[in-house]
Amino acid sequence: MGAFKRVAAVAMAAGLFFGAGGAAAASAGTLGPQSNQVRLTGGDTSVTTGPGIAGALLSHGIVPLAVLPGTQGAPAGGGNVAVTFAFPVTGGWVNLATLHGTIYHSGGILFIDPSTGKQIEVSDFVISVHLGVLTAEVNGDPSVRVPLLDLSLAHATVHAGGEKLRISGIVLTLTRTAASALDGTFGTTLFSAGLELGTASTTLKY
Repeated sequence: MGAFKRVAAVAMAAGLFFGAGGAAAASAGTLGPQSNQVRLTGGDTSVTTGPGIAGALLSHGIVPLAVLPGTQGAPAGGGNVAVTFAFPVTGGWVNLATLHGTIYHSGGILFIDPSTGKQIEVSDFVISVHLGVLTAEVNGDPSVRVPLLDLSLAHATVHAGGEKLRISGIVLTLTRTAASALDGTFGTTLFSAGLELGTASTTLKY
């Protein structure tokens, strides 16, 4: 969790104690644990696949498609095939001093092999910022939620202002649970725990 503490320190240095609208500039030592907690009202989280990931999926006949209201596209520039997904933030909370928080999303990703009809859908992502994990609902079943990605903020950057908080450069790696589910669904050995899938950025409105 050392990386999360470092990012929290950056957030504090960036002035996150001072909310929009002229909130009181109290020192950290005088604030209770809830003083910097804000409710999230919107925003989005974007995910861009790392070098070779999209190409490896496609070469095995696996096509990743955004599930509405999520969207997808290709980042500009670069010679490698990459895909960017974006998912609306629907709610949650975050403590601006510690970066503890939970972020809820709508939309998802459908992984499908058109030639066989095999598919698996992950959706309604929930990010636990302080635990460094993203969980997902599987195949539209609210009773089945699994840890999908581990999140590393070791090299992330934080920007704040105008009732917005942006964290970029979050590294995403596949969990063992997700790797087993994907390999089991498609009959491959393509996925493994710790596989670096790409990076994420989240913009949070409060």
